[in-house]
Amino acid sequence: MHSFAALSALFEDRFNKRHFPTLPPNLYDAAQYILKIGGKRVRPVAVLMGNELFSEIDKDDAYEVATAVELFHNFSLIHDDIMDKAPLRRGVPTVHMNYGESTALLSGDVMLVVAYEYLNKIKTDHLHRILTLFNKTAKEVCEGQQLDMDFEKRPSVTLEEYVQMITLKTSVLLAASLQMGAVLGGAGTGNQEHLYEFGKNLGIAFQIQDDYLDCFGDPQKFGKQVGGDILANKKTFLMIHTMEVANSTQLAELQLLLQNNATDKIDRVLQLYRDCKVDEWANQLKEKYYDIAMKHLDDIAVLENRKVELELLARYLLQRES
Repeated sequence: MHSFAALSALFEDRFNKRHFPTLPPNLYDAAQYILKIGGKRVRPVAVLMGNELFSEIDKDDAYEVATAVELFHNFSLIHDDIMDKAPLRRGVPTVHMNYGESTALLSGDVMLVVAYEYLNKIKTDHLHRILTLFNKTAKEVCEGQQLDMDFEKRPSVTLEEYVQMITLKTSVLLAASLQMGAVLGGAGTGNQEHLYEFGKNLGIAFQIQDDYLDCFGDPQKFGKQVGGDILANKKTFLMIHTMEVANSTQLAELQLLLQNNATDKIDRVLQLYRDCKVDEWANQLKEKYYDIAMKHLDDIAVLENRKVELELLARYLLQRES
């Protein structure tokens, strides 16, 4: 199997072109704009890795599906940025800031249509299964985004509810990307299911890590301000667990902090997290989902040496050295 880095380079070489017509320019330039911002391309490369796990042959179909997945992902980002009123993505103005909300909405819509055009290029013997999985995943991502918005209006959210939301909003696309690659590689149903569960649980572990790094990460290393989720009162893994384990005094202080934006809000909430040992708990929870993911990877019935690159991908995403 190729490494993640090698497949990323191969995918980028094919993907780095204009995917849209030139007229009308505002519409299609807006759609192309977000693709130029770049990104890790984890999901499309997951399609290629899922394919290579079961097939020795480089398949054009895998690149068509990978392209469709990346276009779908960017369609969702355009719309998410509008809903979140986000001014920046990866350090540059978002599509709606550059082109206006109405054009941004349309550019996202047309990007989704073009994603289906790429899916329509694959061979007919796989088309029905791929479309079924792609459509199921697309609906789930929308469901996850709606739950995320709903949670912002609720005073409390359970850990189980939050895990379900993250699974839908983030994890299922990684899981489905791997599975679609496996479908194209000729994998059996059992192997497909194990690979899907590997991706799903890896995605949950990644979100736990993201929540943790927002509060306890090195801003120089991870390129983000510490405590951004705290300032936004986001119900992250850390916040939810603190609300569940805090004593009455700690909970009262936390609720007071959530109602205002005191200058020392981040420091005080972080201290509450430490007092409640939520930082330690988050790392244990990440390890739990990582272990579940690796168990499913172990259960895939292919030669162990073919799984090495997926194990390295998991370590890369979770910044593990071993």
